[in-house]
Amino acid sequence: MLSNSLHSLDVAHHIHPVTNLRRHERQGPIVIDRGAGIYVYDDEGREYLEAMAGLWSVGVGFGEPRLVAAATRQLEKLPYYHVFSQKAHAPSALLATKLAEIGPAGLDRVFFTNSGGEANDTVIKFVWYYNNALGRPEKKKFISREGAYHGITIAAASLTGLAGNQKGFDLPLPFARHVSRPHYYRNGLPGESEAAFVERLGQELEDMILAEGPETVAAFIGEPLMGAGGVIVPPAGYWQKVQEICRKYDVLVIADEVINGFGRLGTMFGCEALGIAPDILVCSKQITSSYQPLAAILMKDDIFQPIADYSEKLGVFGHGYTTGAHPVATAVALENLAIIEERGLVARAAAMGEYMRAGLARFADHPLVGEVRGMGLIAAVELVADKATKARFDPVGKVGLRLFDRAHDHGLIIRAIGDSIAFCPPMIITEAEIDELLRRFTLTLDDITSWVNAGMPDA
Repeated sequence: MLSNSLHSLDVAHHIHPVTNLRRHERQGPIVIDRGAGIYVYDDEGREYLEAMAGLWSVGVGFGEPRLVAAATRQLEKLPYYHVFSQKAHAPSALLATKLAEIGPAGLDRVFFTNSGGEANDTVIKFVWYYNNALGRPEKKKFISREGAYHGITIAAASLTGLAGNQKGFDLPLPFARHVSRPHYYRNGLPGESEAAFVERLGQELEDMILAEGPETVAAFIGEPLMGAGGVIVPPAGYWQKVQEICRKYDVLVIADEVINGFGRLGTMFGCEALGIAPDILVCSKQITSSYQPLAAILMKDDIFQPIADYSEKLGVFGHGYTTGAHPVATAVALENLAIIEERGLVARAAAMGEYMRAGLARFADHPLVGEVRGMGLIAAVELVADKATKARFDPVGKVGLRLFDRAHDHGLIIRAIGDSIAFCPPMIITEAEIDELLRRFTLTLDDITSWVNAGMPDA
């Protein structure tokens, strides 16, 4: 009775994010009731292997008692306090120090928000404030990439390069520009080498900066490895070329590590794996394994100093969030990072990622599979209508959505990004559990192959 009541109440009152709202009305929700390790269970007791770690984020798995205990201790001691007007508390100060220690070299200043989208929105404001402080009021444009995901606030969604997050919202705003995504399989020209592809993308970026005017371009923002855009692994040399061009024209380099950070790529941060030396870094998700909402912005001191001077001139740095640097969230983050370090989960993600990608590589010869790609413990399998020509299904996403739905019947939660199927399991996953993930995916792909061969009927 309660289950049926929850389903009907949810449909009647709850507006869901990133959802076809009419489809939700027709089909109703899958109500997730509890989690343990890499598995979650719905309100009818069905088990699902959570191959997406929630939303790319539950690094230490579900039901970790140390995180529950850390939250409980902090709730009992100081359940909430703000950090406005020179107030502070121990968890946020200690976490800021920890992030400065483990982050890329030179990123010593830390600002907390509640989510990655808020953090990227805040970065825009920081950069605008910074350039105003330096007397460069025209240097305000940001360059992002097609397929990028940087959040869904009005400003952050302008940096995002996914049509589904912009259509109907009058976005992007005019300060944002977009260059090509570094996906060699899709965007490489016939006969073009990866090195030539990188050079071409570098030229595209430089041409855009010159066309806009270097005096108007403030920053380039990118995920080291693109997540929601399809798990796009950049070719060798790509980030080196991007940084070379940005440094040439005094354009800040911003690394969005919301998905990549805290071990996902087999290094503590994706910047280490891909040779990026950012001026600003944004992280979230695995900072608390999403047990609590939290994000952080790390920046170089030479960016902070003009901002601090300008705040004194104006009387205040007039930005912040009521629950930013929340004591419970920052306490949970400290314990989560301790678990990641004590259990060697960064190295474990590298090893288990290699094992998972080797298993997924066995699907490379499947007639519906165009590309298997990934890095660390994150991967994608791209489905195609024609293997030889790389032709997409028409419409794009119909097959991916069908596979996403069918996977639930086999107890598997994945993500369909168009017709690319993403995998990003908790970093605690074992080889045996990866084998089970692959078994459930095989059953799902078999079902979809039969459906495609039958002409993809709607019923």
